[in-house]
Amino acid sequence: MMPLFLILQAPSGGAFGGMVLFLPLLLLIVYMFYSQQRKQKKWQGMLDQLKAGDKVTTSGGLKGTVMALKDDSVHLRVPPNNLVLEVTKASVVQVSTTEEEPKTK
Repeated sequence: MMPLFLILQAPSGGAFGGMVLFLPLLLLIVYMFYSQQRKQKKWQGMLDQLKAGDKVTTSGGLKGTVMALKDDSVHLRVPPNNLVLEVTKASVVQVSTTEEEPKTK
């Protein structure tokens, strides 16, 4: 197997030959960057639409109902003892509103 610097110095492809080696890597990096930005915007939109009564799951696995909102924190009522905990908004990873709850027969 030839080292990368020898492959890049090979006269067979000229300047375009070296570009062909790095183009897929560059495209992969650009794709990963933009997909991460989309996820971040979607998550931030979810947090902006958070309201009292929403059922949420935190990154630590706590499941509860939003009781109150502050600038950067949320008060959750957590069963079974109806404890009220304050967690940061950044720890909320999933939201399900009461309208989205599946109806039982």
